[in-house]
Amino acid sequence: MLSDVTTPQDLDDRFRETLAALPAAQRRRDPADPVTDDAPLTGAQVLDLFDAQVTSRQLDLAGRWLRSFGEGFYTIGSAGHEGNAAVAAALRPTDPALLHYRSGAFYCQRAAQAAAEATPADQAQPAADTQPGADTQPATGTQPAVDPQRAADPGPAAEPEAADQSEPSEPSGTEPPTGGFAAYAHAARDVLRGMVASSQEPIAGGRHKVFGRADLAIVPTTSTIASHLPRAVGMGLAVERLRRLDSAGRRTGAGVRVGSGAGATHVPWPPDAIVVCSFGDASVNHASATAAFNTAGWYDHAKLRIPVLFVCEDNGLGISVRSPEGWVEATLRAKPGIRYFSADGADPVQTYAVSAEAAAWVRRTRRPAVLHLRTVRLMGHAGADAESAYRSPAELAEDLDRDPVAATARLLVDAGVATGEELLARYDETGWQVRRLAEEVLGEPKLASAADVVSALAPRRPVRVARAVADAAARASGSGAGARAEAFGGKPPELSGSMTLAQSINAALADGMLDHPQMAIFGEDVAAKGGVYGVTKGLRDRFGAARVFDTLLDETSVLGLGLGAGLAGMLPVPEIQYLAYLHNAEDQLRGEAATMRFFSQGAFRNPMVVRVAGLAYQEGFGGHFHNDNSVAVLRDVPGLVVAVPARPDDAAPMLRTCLASAAVDGSVCVFLEPIALYHTRDLYADGDGEWLAGYPEPGAWVAGHVPIGRARVYRVGSADDLTIITFGNGVRMSLRAAAVLAEEGVGTRVVDLRWLAPLPVADIIRESSATGRVLVVDETRRSGGVGEGVIAALVDAGYVGAARRVAAVDSFVPLGPAARHVLVSAEAITDGARTLLAR
Repeated sequence: MLSDVTTPQDLDDRFRETLAALPAAQRRRDPADPVTDDAPLTGAQVLDLFDAQVTSRQLDLAGRWLRSFGEGFYTIGSAGHEGNAAVAAALRPTDPALLHYRSGAFYCQRAAQAAAEATPADQAQPAADTQPGADTQPATGTQPAVDPQRAADPGPAAEPEAADQSEPSEPSGTEPPTGGFAAYAHAARDVLRGMVASSQEPIAGGRHKVFGRADLAIVPTTSTIASHLPRAVGMGLAVERLRRLDSAGRRTGAGVRVGSGAGATHVPWPPDAIVVCSFGDASVNHASATAAFNTAGWYDHAKLRIPVLFVCEDNGLGISVRSPEGWVEATLRAKPGIRYFSADGADPVQTYAVSAEAAAWVRRTRRPAVLHLRTVRLMGHAGADAESAYRSPAELAEDLDRDPVAATARLLVDAGVATGEELLARYDETGWQVRRLAEEVLGEPKLASAADVVSALAPRRPVRVARAVADAAARASGSGAGARAEAFGGKPPELSGSMTLAQSINAALADGMLDHPQMAIFGEDVAAKGGVYGVTKGLRDRFGAARVFDTLLDETSVLGLGLGAGLAGMLPVPEIQYLAYLHNAEDQLRGEAATMRFFSQGAFRNPMVVRVAGLAYQEGFGGHFHNDNSVAVLRDVPGLVVAVPARPDDAAPMLRTCLASAAVDGSVCVFLEPIALYHTRDLYADGDGEWLAGYPEPGAWVAGHVPIGRARVYRVGSADDLTIITFGNGVRMSLRAAAVLAEEGVGTRVVDLRWLAPLPVADIIRESSATGRVLVVDETRRSGGVGEGVIAALVDAGYVGAARRVAAVDSFVPLGPAARHVLVSAEAITDGARTLLAR
């Protein structure tokens, strides 16, 4: 009997009652025939969908069982959403997918599709207890299509003739196939391992329960609401751009080489692949979803192709908050440039037909579409959700009446493909197999140490990065010398005399574009205008609009394009126009970019170097939004590299290092460029030109290489009395203060951190210990600023000398001269040094 909360027992009992009550058809239908007279699916194919749906349902029940005795740690299930198996069936197993956390049946169906394509029809599937590591990589071919107009789009995976040697061969006409859990066994084990946080889980290794597998072209996504949609748009744009290119090995006859240059190991995506991205109905209201839809429509309006199929799985609820009746449809229909399709997730034939139509349209036109899939939610949001607080028993009963697994069973029985008893036997067999696997994974090891947890986070291979820089230098002075000379108009930057910080970055970007054919620079105003501060001036003319292009004004979308482009095989260098604007979109770095390796153990990577103009001290311009001095949100993102070049002769080698690290290790780097130093020429006096520097020729790149996490030290006078630790604008001010102190007989060493994450701790300790007096000059805020990290590093290392901080006030940066009251100055540094020396 239905209680006021749909429990696993309720759901199981109701399903059994439904099947028991189904009357047998008057005649049996051959499973090879269409399931109904005008259906695009055969009976056998619908049985495949039923098996995928049942596997997903039994996994949900197993998750609640595991949780009941404290061994399961994730209970957000897919019950009620199993109609998405038909969506998977309408796609190719090589179409990259980013899945909603309720897309379990999609995941199971995709696994069966891939197995069917990789295994000849006359071979048995692997046994249910075969280890996932033995999975065969999916082929890039396709199955015969159901719809003649969709010759390139496959139907559901065909039932293997010998899925289990203990089962009889597939009958032909009077009885249904006997079920084939083996096709779903690997997927089931994957999901169960995720539920129990097993370190042997193949994608995240026990770090989180996600749907993801490289050989299935399923990219893991977290539970962050809608944050994966901007990435999907970026993937679509990149896949289409790479499809049109046939240079530098970025496309071969087999398809796009995913993760090019970043070490990713997953299977290539075919040139005509489309991206599929599923999400819940409540997510349509999220800013990230709005940004993604707007960007897809914006590019479509601009005649740029983005082959993305969004799938909105609409159960009408966001935990307890209802979507107003008709709101989701009205919202999705109103998205400009995105074609709308709709299907009932409780009708597998309709869902398949509409999904096939939508997929074919996206594949043919290379344009975005959204499939509005109406579903129900069974067993609540998650295991701890008491639905009785916000839903009536009548509502719960209505949802049970629309159970998609029961609907598929009803279709099969009504068509004469199977009886209710036969389908219940398949259901029970799958349940037994899932429970058996659940008991097996219970004994698997968990992550055993902090080192285990962070091992996949962000590898640092400095030797390989240094070698990549050396190889780039060799190419620039050797085989690529002619192209380099042509790109620089016959006058390479090393022959152009002294440069400003902006000019040095511009030249290094050009060298990067020459050495990394998959590199692209994009952002607001970077192309035609050449950047607000001229840093990207001339790059579009040299390298073309396909590699240097303007984006719409939305930071979430700029970063989303970078995330997708990196995953699809490019080396993206997006620009965020001002540091203050990054805060609109920081979750794309925190929740998406930085977690990709963490949740995929390196199977997927999104290499990226994000250029950000920031920090304060712009004279006569700005206020807070153009002089933001807050970097705390960047420094605590695990694995993120944060670089801050102060001088022109550091900017170029540091940028080369970031590009090499992205290419070699798949790193996500933020290259924070001090705006006030872009065009600075002088250090001590007007006209001295001491802040300028020459650009190194390629032969000097190796000697001038700047590894991640290494500081630069300037010695003024004896350099024995005081250590000033700083970065960015603080370097110039500290050197000026050190010159004043030198006239007073004080010798100073100024340490330019250069890298805010990871901090150059070894250099900090060495240089601090050399004098025993440390002044930390921090142009960010006193609370949450970089100085806190420096002081903490000293304390952790047992430093026993004197230490003091000079930092900006905990304030936003005001407009005009008032900014001087809250920012660090050279005078404040000098006064702080004197106070420290007087102790």
